[in-house]
Amino acid sequence: MKGKKILPWLGAAGLALLLPRGLKWLLQRAADITFDHFLHRLMADAYTENLWELVSAISRMGLYNQQENALRAHEGKVLQRPLGSPKRFPDFSGLMFNAAQLHTLPTPIGTEINTRVVIGKQAARPLVIEIPIIISGMAYGEALTEAFKIALAKGASLAGTAVNTGEGPFLPSERAAAEKLILQYNRSSWSKEEEILRQADAIEIQFGQGALAGVGHLMKARDMDNKLRRQLGLKPGQDAVTESRQTGIETPADLRELVAYLREVTGGVPIGIKLAPGKYLERDLDFALQGRIDFIAIDGAQAATKGGPPILADDFCLPTIFALCRAVRFLEQKGAKRKVSLLISGGLYTPGDFLKAIALGADAVCIGTAALFNVTHTQSLQALPWEPPTQVAWYDGVFRKKFDPHKGAESLARFLNSCKEEMEEAIRGLGKTALDQVSREDLFALDPETAKITGVPLGYYPQR
Repeated sequence: MKGKKILPWLGAAGLALLLPRGLKWLLQRAADITFDHFLHRLMADAYTENLWELVSAISRMGLYNQQENALRAHEGKVLQRPLGSPKRFPDFSGLMFNAAQLHTLPTPIGTEINTRVVIGKQAARPLVIEIPIIISGMAYGEALTEAFKIALAKGASLAGTAVNTGEGPFLPSERAAAEKLILQYNRSSWSKEEEILRQADAIEIQFGQGALAGVGHLMKARDMDNKLRRQLGLKPGQDAVTESRQTGIETPADLRELVAYLREVTGGVPIGIKLAPGKYLERDLDFALQGRIDFIAIDGAQAATKGGPPILADDFCLPTIFALCRAVRFLEQKGAKRKVSLLISGGLYTPGDFLKAIALGADAVCIGTAALFNVTHTQSLQALPWEPPTQVAWYDGVFRKKFDPHKGAESLARFLNSCKEEMEEAIRGLGKTALDQVSREDLFALDPETAKITGVPLGYYPQR
């Protein structure tokens, strides 16, 4: 009798499969049964047998930590996490700008705003850029493809700014595409020939960077193709080594000698240093000033790299806003603020971030991650949803050959121009007409911690 009741039901079900509505009903019925069974187990199983144990444990540990620990368990070696730390550091979000209206009148609409910046004011050949945003050093070969480097250079040129070579081998094609090129004098052996140095519009001597501190690293010979090996000037089987230190620089006098040499070879372009800010930042800055440099580039804790140990990105260096404020105070105390240009990078993504950093005393900002993602723009769709967008950018990326450098350059230029125009609107909103008129006086803080870090007043107290 029971079988007779089931058969008509099965027949009906078979007929239902022929109809869209019936198929939908069957799928919903199957989902209901599965979901009910799953929820019953969650609500009834003993805790030691319950999947909720995993939720509880991950909530305690954190999903990000659990995922990286799983990768450590799988790989058994140092992780190479791309694009910096997910950790939340103190940043510029606790600052707001003044609004000029009656006490201070806003700048009339249409007034031209001067956003030009001079890097290395006392250099024989200063670096002049039209916007205060520089493209950070991102290495060819170790990170990016040649096509991507060309796109960064062209995009920066279209927007009137400079691009940094990064620590990879020198690319003549990048030099040709860049109106203004900052050559990174790396901690390696390549790209230090005088014929290369003479092609720079500025030279940045690299001592460290935010996501890696001052730690050396290497690229194994097996991970390089023959083209890259030749460009690096390496022998077959030889690893590409970036040392922890700049060879021969142990005292301020050593640095002063290198700076003088580079200044002579290049005909007087600005010579600066790049460093990661540590606990004794002022001592590092004093060392640099004794070296008679023209600019200082500080790469804060929020900075990124193509890949590095999470511990260096998460647990080393000063947050960018700490480093910036301390560096500005030190340069002011030493009477060097008007002589030595200050560049800042690390966790800067928006026009608001850029202008706040400048108001606090930076001459210009350097951006890496923001530039990387805006060069890829819609071309990232080549990789998504199964691969990350950077697979169109990395030298060993799966979709690198599908990247169009012309489109990438245009995307970057539009992004930079958009940022420039937003900053111009903000400068008008402050009642000013030039970037160099923006200062700490135009800011107030939302919380006591930000006020203490930056030295700007709290917004909830009346201002005289």
